[in-house]
Amino acid sequence: MAQNTNLKNLFSDEKATFVLVDEASETQKIDNFLLKILKNVPKSHVYKILRSGEVRVNKKRVDTTYRLMIGDQVRIPPIAIETERTPHVIEPKQQQTAWLDNNVIYEDDALLAINKPSGYAVHGGSGLNFGVIELIRHVRPKAKFLELVHRIDRETSGILLIAKKRSALVNMHDMMRHNRIEKKYTMMVEGQWTESKKTVELMLKKTFTQGGERRVNVTDDEDDDSQNQMSKTIFYLKKSLGPYTLLEAKLITGRTHQLRVQLAHLGFPILGDDKYGDFSLNKSLQKKGLKRMFLHAFSMKMKHPLTEEPLELKAPLPLELDAFLSQQAS
Repeated sequence: MAQNTNLKNLFSDEKATFVLVDEASETQKIDNFLLKILKNVPKSHVYKILRSGEVRVNKKRVDTTYRLMIGDQVRIPPIAIETERTPHVIEPKQQQTAWLDNNVIYEDDALLAINKPSGYAVHGGSGLNFGVIELIRHVRPKAKFLELVHRIDRETSGILLIAKKRSALVNMHDMMRHNRIEKKYTMMVEGQWTESKKTVELMLKKTFTQGGERRVNVTDDEDDDSQNQMSKTIFYLKKSLGPYTLLEAKLITGRTHQLRVQLAHLGFPILGDDKYGDFSLNKSLQKKGLKRMFLHAFSMKMKHPLTEEPLELKAPLPLELDAFLSQQAS
């Protein structure tokens, strides 16, 4: 049985392949695991074999939220992979990595926290050569371990955590599952929000477009669907700005696109949101200087994953968002 540390040329278009999960892939989501090892397979096809049940873990069907454990046996169906051509290695340009040093919020032997700019995906894929994690690995080639602790959307800026030790990664994932990491976001929305504090709980359902792009919708379906997840956020009114409102949000759950979908469903779409927002408004806002989504992860509180000392991280509002806020407040 193959170990996932040496997967080159293992896959066959005639028979299934079985991969035994080792320490390097522990706690990784099954979709990310497959995208990593099936690099020459279209992303849409990877999600297709997942949804169809052709991928099995320990002989059972799993959905995209399943996190791998050491010793799991992953069945990958017969699949055609290009192995003869050597992929052309593209090195990131200097301007793609220059921002990293100036955006480190916190760093020690176990943990790296950066203030991710808008426009950077956290990992490569979907036509992108480099995500943040690939860029960091490129500028730190001697680092033995660098793994994303969580994701934030490409369009969202703010705090992003990278583990520098496997033990730190495992502990932070445990903290996230038990809601022991406090995450706060700031956003500007369309409309006049009037409640000083509002708790929102909505059932969300993940779907995928034909191209494999993820979408999330609010659903009333109470069936035990693996793609249905309850989401919970506490919103706070920060400032009324005429046709817009500045809000702060404390995440209780951390679902995909949670804030964006909840606010759009309530009739208060986030300004600049190109998936769930007001597209005509977004176009007019670009002429006024807002060329991105107004959503920023500005605060994170937790215990250090190894020392358990209290840790509070802050990421200042990006200049382009601060400038737009000042424009609306004047």
